[in-house]
Amino acid sequence: MTAIATPGTGSGAGAADWRDGKRYLWLLGLFVPTFPFLAWGLAAATGAGVFWWSGLVLLYGIFPVLDRLVGKDSVNPPESLLAWLEGQRYYRWCTYLFLPLQYAGLATACWLWTGGGLSAIDKIGLALTMGAVGGIGINTAHELGHKKDDLERWLSKIALAQTAYGHFYIEHNRGHHVRVATSEDPASSRLGEGFWRFLPRSVWGSFRSGWHLEKARLARLGEGPWTLRNDVLNAWAMTLVLFGGLLAAFGPAVLPYLLVQAVFGFSLLEVVNYLEHYGLLRQKTATGRYERCTPQHSWNSNNIASNVLLYHLQRHSDHHANPTRRYQALRHFDEAPELPSGYATMIVLAYVPPLWRRVMDKRVIAHYGGDASRANIQPGKHARYGVAA
Repeated sequence: MTAIATPGTGSGAGAADWRDGKRYLWLLGLFVPTFPFLAWGLAAATGAGVFWWSGLVLLYGIFPVLDRLVGKDSVNPPESLLAWLEGQRYYRWCTYLFLPLQYAGLATACWLWTGGGLSAIDKIGLALTMGAVGGIGINTAHELGHKKDDLERWLSKIALAQTAYGHFYIEHNRGHHVRVATSEDPASSRLGEGFWRFLPRSVWGSFRSGWHLEKARLARLGEGPWTLRNDVLNAWAMTLVLFGGLLAAFGPAVLPYLLVQAVFGFSLLEVVNYLEHYGLLRQKTATGRYERCTPQHSWNSNNIASNVLLYHLQRHSDHHANPTRRYQALRHFDEAPELPSGYATMIVLAYVPPLWRRVMDKRVIAHYGGDASRANIQPGKHARYGVAA
């Protein structure tokens, strides 16, 4: 898949010579929130309860295969067209429409948990399928939350409500983007750190960071943290309202499944965090400050299948260089380190730390020209890489 030159299409300066070859593929992102409807339809048509688990089958089985089969796209839009491309409202609607589908699916899942005649195993499968929607929904929230438009920022918080991860809205924008690829960032994984060790560190560290960032912001305004102007609290309040409304409508029996899908959803975000900056480290300058974040501080991937489902999240270097840039305009950088496959494949590897280290550790060290001392190494693991602690 490439960007296709097509005379006579588009508008704006230079637009007649170029069009986005992935323009209509971005609509495939709306396939994700249909997971529970797909599971319901297949289970009803076949009578096979395994289809309630179809979200996991897609996430861990089919999408990695598609990454391999569909291939890569490293073509960038022309620099002269970036502003024009970002101004096309079609691309915004590709993200906006995710939310009504997301919450229609959640309401349907609640009805099925309480009145669909499902077995306990089927209900757990549906909860994990719904969690896959919520986890990928955090990526939609990520795209919206970086924008300057107030509506998009509120839509970001709404998308986060399903997974009870509203503090991500603060911590990611004002914490992770400042401290990325440093030992101080809870969401930047370290060389030799397995995912299951990283997970609680990132969850707890991101929660604490989001709270302290917002508390400090309000203190500068002469206010305490216990106010709905606190963007962490008002984001969590959305979850309370959402879960409270679902409990009122469907009864307390839905609560365990709401919790399961929320935990699985934010864990899916964290495994993506894990692979985005594994082992990468910004060096300190003579002044003691960290060097500016460059394309070399994020692992990238140009696998088309994962990218169209994740709104170009895998072009992560350009995202860190230009956080407000819209997904359709993100660019590939030759100097950025590249993952051996797309996120769909790499998250499966991350769940098995020995396999992950076998694949990725040598790539981290090669990225630093064989000098592992330049990497972000997990404390206590320096000897493994021949580096003095």
